[in-house]
Amino acid sequence: MPEQTMGPRPTLEAVAARAGVSRATVSRVVNGAVGVRPPLVDKVRKAVEELGYVPNHAARSLVTRRTGAVAVIIAEPEFRVFSDPFFEQQIRGISRELSAHSAQLVLLWVEGAGEHERIARYLEGGHVDGALAFSLHKDDQLASLIARTRIPAVFGGRPAPGAGPLAPFVDCDNRGGAREAVRHLVSLGRRRIAHIAGPRDKIAALDRIDGYRDVLVDAPEELLWQGDFTEESGARAMAGLLDRCPGLDGVFVANDLMAAGALRTLRERGVRVPQDVAVVGFDDMAAVTGVTDPPLTTVRQDIEGMGRLMVRLLMRLLDRPGDEAPASVITPTTLVRRATA
Repeated sequence: MPEQTMGPRPTLEAVAARAGVSRATVSRVVNGAVGVRPPLVDKVRKAVEELGYVPNHAARSLVTRRTGAVAVIIAEPEFRVFSDPFFEQQIRGISRELSAHSAQLVLLWVEGAGEHERIARYLEGGHVDGALAFSLHKDDQLASLIARTRIPAVFGGRPAPGAGPLAPFVDCDNRGGAREAVRHLVSLGRRRIAHIAGPRDKIAALDRIDGYRDVLVDAPEELLWQGDFTEESGARAMAGLLDRCPGLDGVFVANDLMAAGALRTLRERGVRVPQDVAVVGFDDMAAVTGVTDPPLTTVRQDIEGMGRLMVRLLMRLLDRPGDEAPASVITPTTLVRRATA
């Protein structure tokens, strides 16, 4: 518990004395700088908590010319952001890592291209130190617009080719994860395997289609059905597959929400899972996999962890402005076997 005193508020020097480190080390930890050894970070944070030290952000801003705020830009309408647990997990990871760096999150979502200039004006107005942007669409000009503002930025998801000057990005191995999902279905003896894909203006969806086709090179086009990453679209696509593709015995679905919709349709049609049709999703979001019946076999990507990585890359850009930009990161995926396949 912080010490309860009525004297002057604790200073950096007091924290340094309590932690047994230099004032400069305390300053770097409090300001979220990288390069401090973890044991020293732990000592400083413990001393901060014990003394009840509160950084003077106004004074720091005058010295560093930084606001202590980061824009998080989501290229989706508001209803999607608050209805899809993917965004909740990504924002949670971003928020927790920003808090660890004493930075604030400013959430901006983009309803359409008409709002791009509004976003640009905000970024150019000096309100934030950097930007994190994710869920960009294939023909979206948002990446180029962010580059135009010259604000340090990191993207969640691999930007489309030609989307603008390349900034660091964090993504999972979408294609490799898809390959693993389809190979698993093949290993179970499934021979007529369909794919319910995400929207083709999303690079992640295209990568997962490519992974499906890497394994099933000769799969007919009738086995590839379009969804939009929502549960209802998964239910509709599954109904279409059952109506038009007799003999179907396996489905790889491009995300867990659509897989939940597909399972609902299979249950309503009296199709047994996995005996008649095996199903594999993609994401491993507990909000979905915890309620599907049967429990969903899926490809896990570390959504919250990727949010944290985005922040760490951005902090490197902010703390070392003259250095070469950090390399982008592709995180591994893992097949999580449950009852649907």
